[in-house]
Amino acid sequence: MNKYIQKLIALLIFICTSAALQAQSANDTELMRSNGKIYVVVAVCLTILIGLFLYVFSIDRKISKWEKEK
Repeated sequence: MNKYIQKLIALLIFICTSAALQAQSANDTELMRSNGKIYVVVAVCLTILIGLFLYVFSIDRKISKWEKEK
């Protein structure tokens, strides 16, 4: 049941992000690119992703350490 919920959540996230990406028009991206703001958006997204990966990695290490103790 747990894997079913995880797959459902992943599907919902995919649907939401794909709908948000399709809602953007070419004019918006050209405007952001011309102002240099697209680089700020990319930097923020990368920072968030790196932070999430580091968080998951640290939790994995803690769980592995607890499993070895037991």
